[in-house]
Amino acid sequence: MNYTIFDMLYKKYKPKNKIRLLEFFSGYGSQALALKYLGVDFEHWKTCEWAIKSIQAYKDIHFIDKTYDSKLTKEEYVNYLFNKGISSNYNEPMTYEQIKRLNEKQLKIIYDNIQVTNNLVNIQQVKGKDLEIVDTDKYDYILTYSFPCQDLSLAGKGKGMSDTSTRSGMLWEVERILKECKELGNLPQILLMENVPQVHSEDNIKDFYKWQEKLDNLGYTSYIKDLIATDYGIPQTRNRCFMISILGGYNYIFPNPIHLKLKLKDMLEKNVNKKYFLSNDLVKHIQKTAEEHEEYTQYDRYNGDLEMWCRVWKEKSPTLNTKCKDTKIYVKSATKKGYAIAKEGNLDIATSNLRIRKLTPREVFRLMGVKDKDYEKVKKNQSDSSLYHLAGDSIVVNVLMAIFGELFKINWEEKFNPKEWWNNDNNKK
Repeated sequence: MNYTIFDMLYKKYKPKNKIRLLEFFSGYGSQALALKYLGVDFEHWKTCEWAIKSIQAYKDIHFIDKTYDSKLTKEEYVNYLFNKGISSNYNEPMTYEQIKRLNEKQLKIIYDNIQVTNNLVNIQQVKGKDLEIVDTDKYDYILTYSFPCQDLSLAGKGKGMSDTSTRSGMLWEVERILKECKELGNLPQILLMENVPQVHSEDNIKDFYKWQEKLDNLGYTSYIKDLIATDYGIPQTRNRCFMISILGGYNYIFPNPIHLKLKLKDMLEKNVNKKYFLSNDLVKHIQKTAEEHEEYTQYDRYNGDLEMWCRVWKEKSPTLNTKCKDTKIYVKSATKKGYAIAKEGNLDIATSNLRIRKLTPREVFRLMGVKDKDYEKVKKNQSDSSLYHLAGDSIVVNVLMAIFGELFKINWEEKFNPKEWWNNDNNKK
């Protein structure tokens, strides 16, 4: 066995107590799903999510059988939600007038969802005491923070994370809250950060080093690594930076990659609604545009980080529905060229005899490692566009399972059975 200097200096940390999970920027709760799929004994302690759609999704996946029946007046609902700072667009809080325009039923649903999910809502308003970290000799607290990547990602505006005036600068709110927790005498034993690899790019590395120094000063030992979904069972080239921080001098080793057995075609639905395929009018438009511009034309885009720009390169084929080896489908990807060539049942789109379509919401959630039964829960109260956004803003569950599996000494790969994950009966309909 090979040992590193950290193995000699620090022993490995393994939680011994029941887990209380705190999820900042929680979305629909990928971290909670990973723990659930692993069979870890945990409780949803606190969430912090201001987006109405995400709050609904979290409730539907994790608290489907739990209800909260509030009896407030419309004015009380409006005042509460305004003071909490809910958001309808993921970028800014709703104004008082915007909230007031919602009907009483809508207001009640949002309020009740917040109560059911123990949601602190707007991180800028959260205090250390709100985390209620107590009895740390009886519970291990895991705090996850997947802070916004809009100002860091390649698709973002490059504002960085220097201060809290940017969405990505919400990271420093996490620092403030942790400092307040330390002043109260209790910190979470484990922190898990997730973000785009640009978090440690040349433009952001000084701030990232600054963040690590802050964690060091709070008493955490941190470990960082970029992990790609294809190394952990999911055929999606989604690369993300993860950082595990453990309170005290402990060692952590990130999970080893596994052999990828699945292909995209293994995750596709058999019968797909025609609305997901290109219309004849759009095909004609692509043909015309391709002829005019000679090279390629953009025809579809997903929301969020899962956005996939699929392009058709017209070389010798006179029509898109002609099966021709010279007709290529280009998919935007994080390569030097900026694209990859799609093949049937491969990459990020589905084609059949060059009938091109976008992935369905169910397929996108599968690519994020979510079981069909959990997708069924979340889809009931979401539109297709919301589902794409929710998935795009989330974390691949398999990668989280591998990370937590290493922490809890659980063989996560044995827990991942695609036949269980996806309802094959649905595929046969």
